[in-house]
Amino acid sequence: MATKEPIRLGSKAQGFVADSSKGEIDFEKFAADSWVVLFSHPQDFTPVCTTELGAFAKLEPEFTKRGVKLLGLSADSTKSHEGWIKDIAEVTGGQVNFPIIADYDRKVANLYDMIDYQDPTNIDHDELPLTIRSVFFIDPKFKIRTIISYPASTGRNASEVLRVIDSLQASDKYKIATPVDWLPGQDVIVANSVKDPQAKELFPDFRTIKHYLRYTTLPQEA
Repeated sequence: MATKEPIRLGSKAQGFVADSSKGEIDFEKFAADSWVVLFSHPQDFTPVCTTELGAFAKLEPEFTKRGVKLLGLSADSTKSHEGWIKDIAEVTGGQVNFPIIADYDRKVANLYDMIDYQDPTNIDHDELPLTIRSVFFIDPKFKIRTIISYPASTGRNASEVLRVIDSLQASDKYKIATPVDWLPGQDVIVANSVKDPQAKELFPDFRTIKHYLRYTTLPQEA
């Protein structure tokens, strides 16, 4: 197990080896130059988690199109995961094909600071703390690009996770940022680092709203 370091945007993702619903996972080998969305769940057979896993399962083909691997985590055993995956399919219609880490000893949760400090009663039968709903967006260079954390009581928006991936990948490819509520196909903002002469070359149709706010369109992907 790697030494724990502070988790922040731009830091290197921590490597680990753990059991999962798909067998042993060596995280660095699993990532293998791909984007990874690592997301945690407090416990198996819980209502909010079940709805979330079903939503991610249904969206997995969209993540795959974008070169993104999904990797779930829950603080229970692989045996428990097997039964839970069946429940998820029955309840939501989503078939979970991506791995779910069995973090019953909280090694990964502690490594990525996923522990729930807000609710001290959020513990399992062994009195180990359960995890919050953390999401880590990790790029092909193994850098953490975005972190979103929710309390155990609040379910995530799976479509927002996909939207963040779209924004990150667009900003990596072009010198842009994405405005509030942006979705693919909508106008983007020319990065502040791009001066007007360069902007005219990169984005001939850009328009200036304020000297610090310039909109443009992106080329349509084939």
